Amino acid sequence: MKLLPKSNYEKAVQPLKTVSINHLFARSVVENRVNGEIWVNDIGNPDTFYIKHPYGMSLLFGNSGNDAFNNGLADYILHRSNTRNGIEWLQAFPESWDKKLSALIGRNLIISEEDFDLEHTGLVIRQTRVNFIFNITKYAACRTKPLPENYQIVRTDTAIFESFEGTVIPSHFWNNAEDFYTHGIGFSLLHHGKAVSTAFSSFIYDRELELGIETFKAYQGKGLAKYVCAALIDHCLTNRYEPIWACRLTNTGSYKLAQQLGFEPTKQIPYYRLSYSGLPDLSKLDTNHVPAEA
Repeated sequence: MKLLPKSNYEKAVQPLKTVSINHLFARSVVENRVNGEIWVNDIGNPDTFYIKHPYGMSLLFGNSGNDAFNNGLADYILHRSNTRNGIEWLQAFPESWDKKLSALIGRNLIISEEDFDLEHTGLVIRQTRVNFIFNITKYAACRTKPLPENYQIVRTDTAIFESFEGTVIPSHFWNNAEDFYTHGIGFSLLHHGKAVSTAFSSFIYDRELELGIETFKAYQGKGLAKYVCAALIDHCLTNRYEPIWACRLTNTGSYKLAQQLGFEPTKQIPYYRLSYSGLPDLSKLDTNHVPAEA
């Protein structure tokens, strides 16, 4: 695996267009909207690509037959190179990569939708990511009720950008507040003047806008996220953007909210959770979840 210089990122533009799963996060890196990384098999004429977004998502695509690249990929995935300091979620395209990844990972691959506390084990968990498509007719039939008392919706400004805390928040997808406010869009739900839920554009390209959503834990389970998501979807419709939604299959909150807002599941994609520690002692694990070595 060779690190592609930013001056050569254009080499990934056309190959990325062949990827038919949701990949706006990878495009954000390719177009230098965020400071990610691109690894390739050959600097001058690459045909295998590994694009890493700073949020912790990565996309592997292209030719799966480059042995030297694949050896480096196995070292990276299994954390032999000790270059990863957090969890990473990997998607691959086309499907032929999944067989290759199973062979490269071997007995360190767990196939399960369950969540394991394995950040420090060196194991890889294969779960499922769902891509949705927006159905405007269904959305029109499931409009939100009036806001509860003491709540209001405002555009997400730079102050909210900089102060809002959580996992899926604008600051994890945009380089800075000004960049987000100039090139992105978001709506926040205020309770007594405090932002408690935010729906925002994590990525915008070619009239497609992918939604990100975060609600403070104390306000979850009250149906509040639907209000800010609807505000952002209305913005999309007014400005002729296609709303994009994707989430893990086991993220029941996001999955159900998507359907309440008119989104329909269309694709299920293997989603590899990469840990950030050395290889485990497999003899101590519940091997019912570990497939035989490829």
